[in-house]
Order: sequence, then structure tokens, then C-alpha cells
Amino acid sequence: MKESKMGFVVRHWAPQMLILDHPATGAMVTHCGWNSIMEAVAAGKPMITWPLFGEQFYNEKLVTDVLRIGVAVGVREWSFDWWRLGKEVVKRGQVEKAVEFLMGGGVEAAEMRKRVRKLAEDAKKAVES
Repeated sequence: MKESKMGFVVRHWAPQMLILDHPATGAMVTHCGWNSIMEAVAAGKPMITWPLFGEQFYNEKLVTDVLRIGVAVGVREWSFDWWRLGKEVVKRGQVEKAVEFLMGGGVEAAEMRKRVRKLAEDAKKAVES
């Protein structure tokens, strides 16, 4: 980021819904917690899934296999504290592949975006008074 002068890092709390609603945001990398999934769906953004532990692996299956509105980076092992252990659970190339798939303009990714936008519309209709 320093070299390209693009992007920024938010070190503390971030206004996630405002970021997701921004037209420049094309997808969300999520740990597959339920709130994050709901926020991505409400914003109509497809997801790159990176579960860490617990039910997040089940949530990932819902997003990727059932609803088909996300792509997995390939985490296969429950790992709550991988950063402290210095353990590599996902390789850089796996993340790159998922990003290229979603942002590359392929037919399958376009269908994924269409499905998640429809879910967002349905969610908004469900809460209208």
C-alpha cells in the first residue's frame, strides 16, 4: 500500500456496513460469523470465506454450497489461535485465487453476484413496513 499509495488499514473499529454499501466494494472476506454473513447479504456483496472455528465452518457451507454466494479460500482445519502459533492455515495463492474468481468477471461470479443482490432485495422487502 505504501508503494501504490492506494488503500488503507483500519486498526480498530470500522463502519463495516458503510464500507460494504460503497459501490467500490466488490466482495467481503469473512470469517463466516453469522453477523458478518448477514451484513454482506444485506449489502448484496458476495463473500470470500475464511472460517476459523466453531459453527463458522457450517456457515461457510451455507454460503458456498447452498446459497452459492461465496467462494472458499480452502481452510480445512479448526484453528482459533493460528496467528500466535505462527501456523499457516491459508496460503497467499489461495486468497489470490478466490479474489481473482470473484473479481475476474467470469460468468459464474456474475451469477453469484446476481444471487446475492436478489437476497439483499428480498431481505429489504421483508423488513419494510
